[in-house]
Amino acid sequence: MSQIHPTAIIHEGAQLGVDVEIGPYSIVGPNVKLGDRARVMPHVFLDGHTSIGPECVIFPFASIGSQTQDLKFKGGTTYVEIGAKTTLREYVTVNSGTADGEVTRVGSQCHIMSYCHVAHGCKVGDRVIMANCASLSGDVLVEDDVVIGGMTGIHQFTRIGGFAMVGGMAKITQDVPPFMLVDGVPAGIHGINSVKLQRLNVPAETQSTIKKAFKMLCRDGLSTRQALERMRAELPMSPEIERLIKFIESSERGIIK
Repeated sequence: MSQIHPTAIIHEGAQLGVDVEIGPYSIVGPNVKLGDRARVMPHVFLDGHTSIGPECVIFPFASIGSQTQDLKFKGGTTYVEIGAKTTLREYVTVNSGTADGEVTRVGSQCHIMSYCHVAHGCKVGDRVIMANCASLSGDVLVEDDVVIGGMTGIHQFTRIGGFAMVGGMAKITQDVPPFMLVDGVPAGIHGINSVKLQRLNVPAETQSTIKKAFKMLCRDGLSTRQALERMRAELPMSPEIERLIKFIESSERGIIK
C-alpha cells in the first residue's frame, strides 16, 4: 500500500506505481512517473518529464527533472530517466536535457551522494558511484561500474570509461580510458583499477594484460597511436583490451595520460 503524506503535493497527471512512499512537503510534478516501491523522502522536488525507476530512494532536498541550466535552452520537451534501485542522496540535482527530445539518464543501482550534480544530456551507466559534491557538466558519458571521488569536476562532453575510478577533487577535461585509476590536478593515470577488477573476479591473467596496456599507454614514452599499435601487436585481444582500444580510438577530446 502506498504511503503519501497529506502535506505532499501530487499534481494531476503524475503516475505513481504500487507501494510508493512520498514524505512530507515533497512535490511531484504532472509529468512525473514513480516506479513501484519508490521512496521519496520529505522536501523532494520532482519536476519535468521525469521517470523514476522501481525501488529508487530519493533523500531530502533533492531536485530531479528541473529545466536545464544551459543558456542555449529554447524550449521544447526534454526528459530525465532514473533507473531501478538507484539512490539519490540529499541535495542531488539532475537536470533535464537542453535540445528538444534530449534525455538525461542515470542508470540502475547507482549511488549518487549528497550535493552531486548531473547536468543536461548526461548518460550515466549502471552501478556508478558519485561521492559528495562530484559534478558532471553537460553531455558527459559515464559508463558502467565507475567510481567518481568527491568534489571532482567533469568537463562537458567528456567520457569516463567503464570500471575506471577517478580520485577526489580531480579536474577531468579529457576522456578517462576504461579500467584506469585517475587522480590529481591536472589529472593523470596512476595505474589500473585493480581493486574493482578483483572484486569483479576478473582473472589475474587479464588484469596483467590490462596493466601491460597501461604501461604502453602511459609509461613507455609512446604517442597514443604508437601505444595502440603495440597493444595490437603484442597483447592478446581479450574483450577488455578490445574495449580499451576501441574507447581510445573513438575519443574526440583525447585521453588523459
